[in-house]
Amino acid sequence: MQDFLQKQFKSFGSPGFAGSQPSGTDEETKPETQRNDFSFAYKPRDVKAHLDRYVIKQDEAKKVLSVALCDHYNAVREAFDGKEQSHYTKQNVMLMGPTGVGKTYLIRSIAELIGVPFVKADATKFSETGYVGGDVEDLVRDLVRQADGDVERAQYGIIYIDEIDKIASSSEQHGGRDVSGQGVQTTLLKLMEETEVPARAPHDMAGQIQAMMDGARGGKKGGNTINTKHILFVVSGAFAHLDKIVDRRLKESTIGFAGGEQDDVDGDRILEHAKTPDFIKYGFEPEFIGRLPVRVVCHPLSVDDLEQILKTSEGSIIRQYRQSFAAYGIRANFEDAGLRRIAELAIEEE
Repeated sequence: MQDFLQKQFKSFGSPGFAGSQPSGTDEETKPETQRNDFSFAYKPRDVKAHLDRYVIKQDEAKKVLSVALCDHYNAVREAFDGKEQSHYTKQNVMLMGPTGVGKTYLIRSIAELIGVPFVKADATKFSETGYVGGDVEDLVRDLVRQADGDVERAQYGIIYIDEIDKIASSSEQHGGRDVSGQGVQTTLLKLMEETEVPARAPHDMAGQIQAMMDGARGGKKGGNTINTKHILFVVSGAFAHLDKIVDRRLKESTIGFAGGEQDDVDGDRILEHAKTPDFIKYGFEPEFIGRLPVRVVCHPLSVDDLEQILKTSEGSIIRQYRQSFAAYGIRANFEDAGLRRIAELAIEEE
């Protein structure tokens, strides 16, 4: 919907989120001792109430995400307070649903509420470390840049990876795929568990030269690393054809038992019944899918839903365009019929 409006009103600019920019502060001025300044006091109802102001519908997804995010950051806070849970399972999240239903907006809104750095990337742009293509470890280094060079703050940020379904290695879904998808899963698995990522990329020649200069001046050596233990990973995708795998399993499980009871599962909600074996059959490694314990389904939006977003969401693109017009001394009013038509056109362009 935002793309449609930007095409129509592109002369008035493209409102959106302003990206964080590095402060340019010299690394040598950064304190080398770990700080203990992380605080988190939100409850799930607080996070859900915040999301309700910006995200229309997806009520169940908002509830599950609110609990998962609070569980994660409560665990981070306890770790900073020296009360780390010895067997805590990190609440990494998998979001399922079609494009344009608010998956990214949900996570970005939470990151802004909590005040942690946020990085988004497309899984199809990456390759296994050491091969041609983007290095997934660069996502961790991007968190440091979003945190204005603050490594400690970056270590409890959020990394969001879209189109994760495209790195599933099963030929059943994708008509044949090379093993690079499996390699990316393996590399991501290491990051989602706990590993140390070099602060300077091996392929960053400028960074390596700077590291040598720092060492020659008696400053920091080039071996600084970023720990991923408390970084929350959120992955998402449309998961085309996963519904067929789930439906087949449900029907097979009812033969001779429930007499077709599961045949009546609503097609729009069938992904809610997806289980770990379904994702493995889809092409994910068991270890990889096992590191994503929180699974959330976002459902398609109707014309009525989009109209409601335009009218009531605090993040509505209409509010932003009113501000853009106001900068030119123009007071913009949108009639209900006009908003309805915008919603209809947005659905048509999906």
